[in-house]
Amino acid sequence: MGGEEEGSGNSKEKRGEEVVDAGSLFVLKSKGTWWHCGFHLTTSIVAPPLLSLPYAFKFLGWVAGISCLVGGAAVTFYSYTLLSLTLQHHASHGHRYLRFRDMAYHILGPKWGRYYVGPIQMAVCYGVVIANALLGGQCLKAMYLVMQPDGGMKLFEFVIIFGALLLVLAQIPSFHSLRHINFFSLLLCLLYSASASAASIYIGKTSDAPEKDYSIVGDQETRVFGIFNAIAIIATTYGNGIIPEIQATIAAPVKEKMLKGLCMCYIVVIVTFFTVAITGYWAFGNKANGLIFTNFLNSETDHYLVPTWFIFLINLFTVLQLSAVAVVNTLHNKV
Repeated sequence: MGGEEEGSGNSKEKRGEEVVDAGSLFVLKSKGTWWHCGFHLTTSIVAPPLLSLPYAFKFLGWVAGISCLVGGAAVTFYSYTLLSLTLQHHASHGHRYLRFRDMAYHILGPKWGRYYVGPIQMAVCYGVVIANALLGGQCLKAMYLVMQPDGGMKLFEFVIIFGALLLVLAQIPSFHSLRHINFFSLLLCLLYSASASAASIYIGKTSDAPEKDYSIVGDQETRVFGIFNAIAIIATTYGNGIIPEIQATIAAPVKEKMLKGLCMCYIVVIVTFFTVAITGYWAFGNKANGLIFTNFLNSETDHYLVPTWFIFLINLFTVLQLSAVAVVNTLHNKV
C-alpha cells in the first residue's frame, strides 16, 4: 500500500511538472483584459495571406466567393466561441488546459497526445517560419527595389535580415508581453488592407486598368481544382485562432472577456477580408494574382500603376505586421 501511495504521489508530481513546464509558464501569466485578448486574436487570424483573397474569388466568382467568406466567418466564430466555452467549463472543474497539446493529452491520452500533436505542431511551426520569412524577405526586397531599381541585393539576403528581426522578437518573455506588439499589429493590418483596397479602387478607375472580366476561365478539370484551391485559401486565412493559449493569458473572469475579444477580432476580420477581396476582384477580375500587390505592377510596361511611395508604404506595413504574426504563431507552436 505504501509503495502504491508513493507511486501515486510520484505520478502526481510528474503530472504537476508537465503542467508547469516552460511552455505552460509562457502562457500562464493571466493578467490580460478583453482588449489584450482582441489584440492577440487579431494578430493570430488577420495576416498578410488575406491579400490572396481576390485570387480565391478568381476561381469562385462573386456569389460563391462572398458566400464562402460569410460562411467561413460564421463557422470559425462559432467554433472559436464553442472551444472557448469548453475550455472554461473544464477550468471550472479544475482541469485547465493551457495549450492544444494539453487538450490532446486529455482527449487522446499522453502517448497519442505527444506523438500525434507534437509532430503536427513542429510541422506547422516549420511551415510558418519558412513561409513568413520568405514573404517578409519579398516585401523587404520590394521596398528595396522601389528605392534602388537597379539594386543588386538578392532575395536570400532580405530573408536573412527578416529572420534576424524574428530572432530578436522571439526573446519575448511571455505571451502576455506581446500585447503591445499585437496592438500595433492590429493597426498595421488595418493600414495595409485599407491601402490595398484604395490602390485597387484607384487602379480600377484609371485608363490603365485591365479589362474587367469576371468569368471563370479554364476547362472543367481546371475549374474544379481552382475551386478546391480557393476554398483552401479562404479556410487557411480564417483558421489560425490559437484559443487555448490566448485564453490562458486572460485574468478571471474569462467568459465575457473572451467573447468581447472575439467580437473585436471579427469586426477587424470583416473589415479587412471583405474589403480586400471585393475591391481586388472588382479591379482585376480573373486576372487577380496570388498576391494582390503584384497586380499593382503593369507587366507590359514594367511600371507601377500607383505611386512608388505608396508601394513602399504598403510593403512596410505588411512586413511589420508579418513580423508580429510570425512571432505569435511560432511561439504558439513552440510552447
